[in-house]
Amino acid sequence: MSDETVKYLLPEDRIPKFWYNVAADLPEAPAPVLHPATGKPVGPSDLEPLFPMEVILQEVSTEREIEIPEPVREIYKQWRPSPLFRARRLEKALGTTARIYYKYEGVSPSGSHKPNSAVAQAFYNQQAGVKRLTTETGAGQWGCSLAYAGQIFGLEVDIYMVKVSYDQKPYRRALMETYGARCVPSPSMETASGRAVLEKDPNSRGSLGIAISEAVEMAVQREDTKYALGSVLNHVCLHQTIIGQEAMAQMEMANDEPDVVIGCAGGGSNFAGIAFPYIGRNLREGKKTRLLAVEPAACPTLTRGKFAYDFGDIAHLTPLAKMFTLGADFMPPGLHAGGLRYHGMSPLVSHAMHLGLIEARSYQQLECFEAAVQFARAEGIVPAPESTHAVRAAIDEALKCKAEGTSKAILFNLSGHGHFDMQAYTDFFAGKLEDLQYDEALLKESLDNLPTVAAE
Repeated sequence: MSDETVKYLLPEDRIPKFWYNVAADLPEAPAPVLHPATGKPVGPSDLEPLFPMEVILQEVSTEREIEIPEPVREIYKQWRPSPLFRARRLEKALGTTARIYYKYEGVSPSGSHKPNSAVAQAFYNQQAGVKRLTTETGAGQWGCSLAYAGQIFGLEVDIYMVKVSYDQKPYRRALMETYGARCVPSPSMETASGRAVLEKDPNSRGSLGIAISEAVEMAVQREDTKYALGSVLNHVCLHQTIIGQEAMAQMEMANDEPDVVIGCAGGGSNFAGIAFPYIGRNLREGKKTRLLAVEPAACPTLTRGKFAYDFGDIAHLTPLAKMFTLGADFMPPGLHAGGLRYHGMSPLVSHAMHLGLIEARSYQQLECFEAAVQFARAEGIVPAPESTHAVRAAIDEALKCKAEGTSKAILFNLSGHGHFDMQAYTDFFAGKLEDLQYDEALLKESLDNLPTVAAE
């Protein structure tokens, strides 16, 4: 067996022309999203203060295919189709009988999968006459991506970045500012929700739930402003399915078929991007491809959370969605995988988990970085801290094949590079990186405080 990495690259004219909507194939419809004040299902008019109508229609759509606008496809061509690699050097290093493939989204301008949705959302907002976008970001990959997309479409972008990541990742902040966005550490004194958090805890490290509250609060104050979300919601997962559709075509080029498809999971968008097209095929064609979502043990939404209605933010400004959640009040430890520090999971990913269509697994921080270093030394790409979770799972699946003497194909989504995250690797090599534990009592308290919803 050759130990060289093999790359599969689709021709540009095979970039998908449609996003795939998994809602069309699910055997049971997801629970409705509820208005926080009335407890009734939300309608398009309820979401208009936050999103342009085209985005709202995608959020509630049950059509299997939704056309990608030509201006969006033209911008996608800057980095799409992204490459799929056969990781032969990693296979050799592991001594495994498995065949390992990875879809590499780090080739985008911002270095992750996030522009797949950022460009689409910026386009729809610009078409609707919006002048300004507000958003939150955890590790900064979404913030960088929306800043890039906003610059393309002439939109002002204000970003509330979770404070622990704002401090840990100054170069992501610098990239946002390079693209022309304003980046604010969250919680901040700019909003009522931020001030309330700081009053209780002046040293708060922040969370995505807090940053979402700040961004939403700022969005609804001006008529020329809308809110953009980088994960969780249906339309974001929809936009990311270009990843899985390309991967399917590339696996055909490799004359192979994945037995297991893996993605890290925080809010759910990159896992959905690679997994949803395979879920649809499993349901339509009766295939048995395993789909594995991997999350941090310090923020174990799918593996320790409750499937229930909850708010998406700490200030309870967002609609109520049924999802796997640790409770909107849950404050995850300050792990380096800041993009996975979210209390809830995409309602569509959660619903797929509830129906038994996917699996979930959690890992500690150190074992993920160990896998990332092994991967980097074999394949030459340094994974973002979030993606290290998918790398860890892929290696474990490959070692399982080795132990069993089986030969299976493993496909994982390498959703971003770690070039702006080298402090985490520096800490790892210096022995300063630790496995972080959440407080079980605080988790119980957070889950005990979930909202009571009659619809349940």
